[in-house]
Parts: sequence; C-alpha cells; structure tokens
Amino acid sequence: MSMKVEWRISDKLVAYPDAVAEMDARAAAIRDGTAPELVWLLEHPPLYTAGTSANPEDLLETERFPIFQTGRGGQYTYHGPGQRVAYVLLDLKSRKQDIRAYVCALEDWIIRTLAAFNVKGERRNGRVGIWVARGDIGSPLREDKIAAIGVRLKRWVSMHGISLNVEPDLSHFEGIVPCGISEHGITSLLDMGQLVSMSEADLELRAAFERVFGPGGQFARQDDVTNSD
Repeated sequence: MSMKVEWRISDKLVAYPDAVAEMDARAAAIRDGTAPELVWLLEHPPLYTAGTSANPEDLLETERFPIFQTGRGGQYTYHGPGQRVAYVLLDLKSRKQDIRAYVCALEDWIIRTLAAFNVKGERRNGRVGIWVARGDIGSPLREDKIAAIGVRLKRWVSMHGISLNVEPDLSHFEGIVPCGISEHGITSLLDMGQLVSMSEADLELRAAFERVFGPGGQFARQDDVTNSD
C-alpha cells in the first residue's frame, strides 16, 4: 500500500462535532481503501473535551465553554483559537500495529517541531504530552505542558492526535484541571518568547512529521509512554 498522506489545513474555526463526524467518515474510508491517510490541521472555537478517563471534579467551570464527550483516551482538555490541533488518521495495520510505539512517534513529532523554534520539549514518565522546563538560574524549576496527545483507534485506524499551544489564551485552561494534572502549568510558544505564526508552525509540523513517519511509515518502539491525553 502507498504511504502517501493527504494534508489538509482549515483556515476557519471548525466546530468540534463537525470534526468528529469527518474523522469517523474518513477513518471508515481509510479502512475500506477508498481514501488515503490524512493529517488535518485546524483550530476549534473555545471548548472543553472529556476523554474516557475524565474525572467530573476536574471540570471547574461548567458554564464557561461548551463541553464535549469524546472517545479518545485521557481526561479533560481545552481546544481553542491559537492552538494548532492535528488530527492524524493513519492505517496502523499498514505501518506498525503498536499503540505505544505510535504514541511515542507522536511525541517525537512534537519534540522535533518545537526544536525548530528553539524550544526543548521533553517526555515525562506518568505524564503524557510534551513538557518544557521553566525557571531562571537560582529560581525553583517548574514544568509546563505545551502540547497534549489524545488517541483513539478504530480497527487500527488512528483518530484524534495532538494539540500544540502556539498562542492560545492560556487563561482558558483555568476552567479545567488539564489532563488531571494540577501541580504543573500550561504554556505556549508565545509564552516561551517565540513569536510563531500558525503557518510557520504548520510548515515545521509537516517537516517533522515526514522525518518521523516516512518513508515507509515505520516508527520506533519506546516502553515508557501511554495512549491517553
């Protein structure tokens, strides 16, 4: 099978239910062999999503933004303008049927993208997503989350994907405990001092994706990751 991946960029905000419906339809077409794999880059209007492990107590402001239940792994997360969401629909049967390796590859994709903007993204055991160390010399070190990962598989076709904080309103995260983690903060490229346009982020996301997932579509195994948000 060809490993050619279609790339789609939506310039307007995409309603969350519309995105889920499109993902469902495209995943079915990929399984049937009637459509190529897809990476879909978009932004949502402000909203919260609840993954399959969401704790109701982590929803701090029930009236702030619309709330959507979702089939991806993980807990509560925020999506909104200034955050690049990448929905990744790949046929893992034709690549590697290994969910942990797939999530590791998504992490590597984000880390490589951040490196292009001189930001060092890192994995943390027990905390899915990508983190950055903060703090000046002589000050207490803290860690903030800059990108989230949430994955769902349907008959080995991946759905959902990643979200990278380019320049969202970080106060919007205050209505939830993001991914159930309250002892660490949230940051963005802008918050890290990097003035990056969405189109610049998209260019680096595509370049890094092709280094991680192509050619041949294989990706390395690492045992210290999970498949939730």
